[in-house]
Amino acid sequence: MRLLQYNSDGNFSLTEFFDNAIPEYAILSHRWGTEEATFEDLQKGIGRKKAGYEKIRFCGEQARGDGLKYFWVDTCCIDKSSSTELAEALNSMFRWYRNAARCYVYLFDVSAVKQKAGDTSTECTWESAFRDSEWFTRGWTLQELLAPRAVEFFSQQGKRLGDKEILGRQIQEVTGIPISALEGAPLSQFSIEERLSWAENRQTTRPEDKAYSLLGMFGIHLLPIYGEGKEHAFRRLKKEIQNSLTEAEQNPPDPQSRSCIQDLRITDPREDKKRIEDTKGGLLRESYRWILEHPDIQQWRDDKRSRLLWIKGDPGKGKTMLICGIIDELSPLTKLRDEEATTLLSYFFCQATDSRINNATAVLRGLIYLLVDQQPLLVSHVREKYDDAGKVLFEDANAWVALSEIFVSILQDPNLKSIYLIIDALDECEMNLYQLLDLINRTASISPRVKWIVSSRNQPDIESRLRLNDTQMRLRLELNEERVSRAVELFVNLKVSQLPLIADDSALQETVRGQIYAKASGTFLWAALVLKELESVESWDVLDVLQDMPPDLEPLYDRMLRQVEQLQRKDPEFCRLVLSTITLAYRPLHLLEVGALSDLPEKKSTNLDSVMKVINKCGSFLAVRANRAYFIHQSAKDFLLEKALDRVFPSGKAKVNYTMFLRSREVMSRTLRCDMYGLFAPGFPIGEVEPACPDPLAAVQYSCLYWIDHLLDCDRGHTTDELKDDGSVHRFLRASYIHWLEALSLLRSLPDGIVMIAKLENWLKADECHYLHAFIHDARRFVVYNRSVIEQAPLQSYCSALVFSPEKSLVRVAFEKCIPHWILQKPKVPANWNALLQTLEGHSRAVCSVAFSPDGKQVVSGSEDKTVRLWDAATGAPLQTLEGYSRAVCSVAFSPDGKLLQTLRVSSQWIADGTANILWLPSEYRPTCEAAWDKTLVLGHSSGNISFLQLKQGPKLIRRTRHKVAGIQGALTVAPL
Repeated sequence: MRLLQYNSDGNFSLTEFFDNAIPEYAILSHRWGTEEATFEDLQKGIGRKKAGYEKIRFCGEQARGDGLKYFWVDTCCIDKSSSTELAEALNSMFRWYRNAARCYVYLFDVSAVKQKAGDTSTECTWESAFRDSEWFTRGWTLQELLAPRAVEFFSQQGKRLGDKEILGRQIQEVTGIPISALEGAPLSQFSIEERLSWAENRQTTRPEDKAYSLLGMFGIHLLPIYGEGKEHAFRRLKKEIQNSLTEAEQNPPDPQSRSCIQDLRITDPREDKKRIEDTKGGLLRESYRWILEHPDIQQWRDDKRSRLLWIKGDPGKGKTMLICGIIDELSPLTKLRDEEATTLLSYFFCQATDSRINNATAVLRGLIYLLVDQQPLLVSHVREKYDDAGKVLFEDANAWVALSEIFVSILQDPNLKSIYLIIDALDECEMNLYQLLDLINRTASISPRVKWIVSSRNQPDIESRLRLNDTQMRLRLELNEERVSRAVELFVNLKVSQLPLIADDSALQETVRGQIYAKASGTFLWAALVLKELESVESWDVLDVLQDMPPDLEPLYDRMLRQVEQLQRKDPEFCRLVLSTITLAYRPLHLLEVGALSDLPEKKSTNLDSVMKVINKCGSFLAVRANRAYFIHQSAKDFLLEKALDRVFPSGKAKVNYTMFLRSREVMSRTLRCDMYGLFAPGFPIGEVEPACPDPLAAVQYSCLYWIDHLLDCDRGHTTDELKDDGSVHRFLRASYIHWLEALSLLRSLPDGIVMIAKLENWLKADECHYLHAFIHDARRFVVYNRSVIEQAPLQSYCSALVFSPEKSLVRVAFEKCIPHWILQKPKVPANWNALLQTLEGHSRAVCSVAFSPDGKQVVSGSEDKTVRLWDAATGAPLQTLEGYSRAVCSVAFSPDGKLLQTLRVSSQWIADGTANILWLPSEYRPTCEAAWDKTLVLGHSSGNISFLQLKQGPKLIRRTRHKVAGIQGALTVAPL
């Protein structure tokens, strides 16, 4: 690829780069004219008088102003006299535009000059000319619009008109191309017919180019044959497209892999990124460009020894948007945007206000999901464990252990070239943060091909765990105050120019910019919050409002809350109800859920528009995206909980939790019923279930998953009447328990229900509510016993689950009427639950040894089938299967801390640790049975001897004791001292 650059004498020169060494560059998109400066002209030093030369100069000056040394213009960077080079260029064009840092669209037929000087009524009419521009009618400009991540439009005078994001609506209306495609969605998400339709009304000078200009949009390589005609070129194009589809169809992901990926997905980080950018008003390249030029990030990118970069700074300094910008810059170089790339990029945004994505397990699920999405063959690493355990592998108490092993296995895959891993807001990871930091340290040292970027607030505990050395660096935003402040200034400049009520007053705009910049003190969030408030302020009030704005975030939040408290009539109370509910919610709430849980009047709570109006009156604490309410920033939630607790929770948090529990119970009682999705068939498999439209569970999803959590978060004094025999909880369970299980199955959350009902049983005092406790105990036995069938087919809650439960089961008695009428003769079953809590199925031969973890939450079993299996003790769900043993596993145990399975064992003539042989045994020491505890091994011999070996400090025979029996057979066990 040849690139242009300015010389010191003001002329241009061409430099050729190969793919692995191409620097950042800008690229020009334009309508060709009759006098273009060609490759030959530049080689000979002529062409300066041609009209097209000014476009080259424009592109070079614009690139230089944007800090880019190199740029590319199609008229003069390709030697069209070489058919080989021309063919390569045509097949590479889409990739070259996609990889460009900036794409400048020069519109020769759009003028940005006012028609009449000083006449505001005849302001520039470029918008009409923009819609009519020839650029939108040309074939080659279609890929030049879609491929680059940053497309900026300029008039014939070189004035910037806007970018692809700002002008997106107009572009969509002119071209008919969906907004999502303009915003960078993978083109493979759109059908072949739809992509072809985007080019139907476009023209090219040479007829064959109408087909050749579409190569990159379909990822197709085609040798150009000028003279073959448009129809023949399109036939070849469509044949290649069909061949690529046939190849994909011949190697589709198998159903088990699809299920594995679906169960792995807890969120799509790409959607989180888009939501965050939208919530914060869009991503502005000028605000993050400085970090791309920072020596630390350049060293991280270019130096193989630099494997971890930690970006740290105070709240509101723009860390998340910097991360978004870095992702945008890296994406075109990876499989996320370029299917031919060999580098993978995966990222994750932690968010403390969302329980789905505020823990280390979720981080790994998100990172692995994106890696597998780019390289589907990596799913094999996940399926090694998933095929035995199913979805519970990702959700139970042992999920972190399993996922971290899968993650390390993926990073060590010999077929991978290089991997970029990015985590934003480590400080918002509220569960297992230290384990995550340890894993980052460990994987950063695996290989120079694995590179990490993480961000967080300035927290000592994170600093103490991240081992910073010559391979790991930190970038402190406070030490880059000048650069951050400049980025804030650029952000403010753009956003002020977009304020509609002062658009015509340039002097006022300048004053507003200066005041916001001065008060922001380098804090993006402060500037963004103030600018949001100014959007609805009349021009004559703008300066007064700005004057009232206190500097720093905390006083600004206080002012926002005071404004809410000073609203008229009942609005302050409605806002308080909504703010308190969203603050205590375990995840962001859908607007329907906000209405259902927040104790608003019924007419407001059931109307989406009314709920939205209340949220809009809550200052700028909240933002709504895709009908879900989010805090504008974690610091906003922190303020309400730490600095405004008495104002938002005048009766205490426990009272709000109680209200959320009551409303959850009420809305579930009204909504839950038999066959909510109209499946009809009792055996309808969960894998084929699609939510009904409208979804009857939409307003109760949160309630189904968290009603017990809010009940347990109440003071016991609040729940005395609820948690008593024949109280509201008892009545709800007797009336709706089976329907709740159906709903949990439809929501793919039945294991969560088992955990919830067990928590409630443990929390209750049996002597205070004997009958309620008995019902909940029976309910737990019922769901544990029937978990498998209800998970597979939700309507089996009313069939198999009831029919095969004991006759005197309290759940069966309460819901006997729900058993389908077509079951005329019920099977004979025991009267009561027997001592058998559950049966763990999976071993193919006899089980030789079983052990509980020290905390009682997991069970491990060893079998004659030469496997070890790990189980969830509460639900019976399989967690993990260990294979590779050469004989029956006759002794299993946990380490004393319960975190690891005991790996010390005897394998034939050897003592092995895991699968590695570490000590050979003479024949007289070879045991008939053994037991282990930590690193102590007990061997029982046919001679009657017992040998104790301790291997903590290296192999050491402790003692031998002569037994008085003729020989030792069977099993041994060790009791820890």
